[in-house]
Amino acid sequence: MSDERVTSAALPSSAPHAAGAAPHSHDRASGPPRQAMLVEPGRLELREFIPPHPGPGAILLEIRCALSCGTDLKAYRRGHPMWKLPAPFGHEFAGVAAEVGAGVAQFREGDELMAAPTAPCGACFYCDRGQENLCAQAMELMVMGGYADYILIPPHVVARNTFRKPAALPFEEAALLEPLACVVHAQALARAEKSETVLIVGAGPFGLLQMLALRAAGVREVVVAGRGASRLGWAGELGADRVIDVTQTDAAGAVASLNGGHGPDLVIECTGQVDGWQEAFARVRRGGRVVFFGGCAVGTAISVDTRRMHYDNLTLLAPFHFRPRDVREAYELLCGGGLGAGRIINARRRLSELADVFALLERSAVLKCAVIP
Repeated sequence: MSDERVTSAALPSSAPHAAGAAPHSHDRASGPPRQAMLVEPGRLELREFIPPHPGPGAILLEIRCALSCGTDLKAYRRGHPMWKLPAPFGHEFAGVAAEVGAGVAQFREGDELMAAPTAPCGACFYCDRGQENLCAQAMELMVMGGYADYILIPPHVVARNTFRKPAALPFEEAALLEPLACVVHAQALARAEKSETVLIVGAGPFGLLQMLALRAAGVREVVVAGRGASRLGWAGELGADRVIDVTQTDAAGAVASLNGGHGPDLVIECTGQVDGWQEAFARVRRGGRVVFFGGCAVGTAISVDTRRMHYDNLTLLAPFHFRPRDVREAYELLCGGGLGAGRIINARRRLSELADVFALLERSAVLKCAVIP
């Protein structure tokens, strides 16, 4: 995807400052372009590189903002089964078209753009059945390298999942297109009714994005269960009808009391932990639905009480990734301005401070951090 220069440097932690403090603008100044590489678990390097010229149908994007992500944190801790290391890092981004390849008619240089990092082929078995999220091309050709000054958006992503950013939409919020598309896909399967009570297990960024989307859809009661005073406080500030601290002895009773004592109609699991999956299954009401949104580590499993599954008439769903229609809906939600999704971004750092970003994430000191080149 690019030609790296010989020089590289491990990323040092930055000097301490407040989690929400704004970085200095464009710390690159007139230096050469940079790209963060995950060399091995726990080791990042910021390398100089030569941005490629876009071929036909492609766009070279100058990144104005990239966002931290829970998937990035997991990959930073233990690698990723689908990413061969060393690898460019970061996949939530927005920026300005620096160079446009031949044949791109819908965009031109200088356009402010937002894009999802994947797109399906449109012709395989799964695409033909409207399950483009399962298309092999989506993950095999995923665009990585958002923590950089420039990134190449390939033709298949330009054609299907790249959009012009409205001037009024901040780059930070535009970079939420990919995670919000995942949420939209999950909620399309969950089909929450406005009259329902929904329990979200996990008060991290995805849990709060789920909550904001449900609130925007007019769902009657949205409850967030999680741990950590800061995260539960953020959930309350962002609009949760109720927060439940799962570390308290009365947490199970608090969940059971929801919905007039019947329990939640819908439970959305967002921790990506086996315990969270078990908890979600245990807490849903009879006749309810469980959405296992957070992906667990490879090789893990949960135990399902088959009697409860059958006689309580439960529906279990496990959405993965997103389809082009989900990306389009996420784009429209962000452009509409009523979602307020940008509120979950509560820290900002420079690209040279990327190691500090992951230190903050390890301590659960922030929800999402904007990385500003």
